[in-house]
Amino acid sequence: MIFIYVISQKATNRMAMEDWQHSGSTISIVFTRICKAIASLSHIFIKPPNFDDVPDEIRFNPKYYPYFQDCVGAIDGTHIAAHAPSNVANNYRGRKSNVTTNMLAVCSFDMLFTYVITGWEGAVHDSRVLTTQLEDPNSGFPHPPPGKYYLVDSGYSNKPGYLAPFRNVLYQLRDARRRGGRINEPTELFNYRHVTTRNFSNI
Repeated sequence: MIFIYVISQKATNRMAMEDWQHSGSTISIVFTRICKAIASLSHIFIKPPNFDDVPDEIRFNPKYYPYFQDCVGAIDGTHIAAHAPSNVANNYRGRKSNVTTNMLAVCSFDMLFTYVITGWEGAVHDSRVLTTQLEDPNSGFPHPPPGKYYLVDSGYSNKPGYLAPFRNVLYQLRDARRRGGRINEPTELFNYRHVTTRNFSNI
C-alpha cells in the first residue's frame, strides 16, 4: 500500500513518513523492494511485437489497409516528472524547464508495450534516445525486419524501418478541425492517416 500511495500521490519520503508513521528508511526499503519486484516482471509483460501478422486494427480498417499493412507499431517519447540532485538538475530540465526523465516506448496497435527504455535526462532529445538504442547491440531493441516499419512523429528521422510524417505539412488533428476537417493535399491526407494510426498506440 505504501508503494501505491507514493506513486499515486507523487508523495515524497517525508510525506509517506508522516502518513504511514514509519521511518524514512523503512519507506525507502519498501518502495525500492516493490520497484525491483515489478521490474523483474518486465520480460513477462513487455514482449517484442509479432512481425509476421498484420494487426487487426489495420487489416480490418479500410482507412489504413493496405496503406499501413507493413506497420508494426509506433514509437514515441514521454517525460516523467522526477527529482534530481541540484548539481545535475539542469541536465534533467526539458523544454518546459521542469525536471524530468525521458522515456522511450514502443507500442503495438492493441495498446501493449513492446519495448521501454527509461532513465534518460529530460534535456536529451527523443531522437538521440532512439538512435542510441538502435546502435547498441545489447539494448534488446526489436528492430523491424526488412519491409516492416514503425510510425514515428516529426521529432525523429525518416529512414528505412521508421516512417515519419511530411514536415511542414498539416499534421495535428486539431489543425484539421480548425479548417472544418478539410484535407486539401495528398501529403495532408497521408499525415492525417499517419497521426490517427499512431493514436491506436498513443503513449
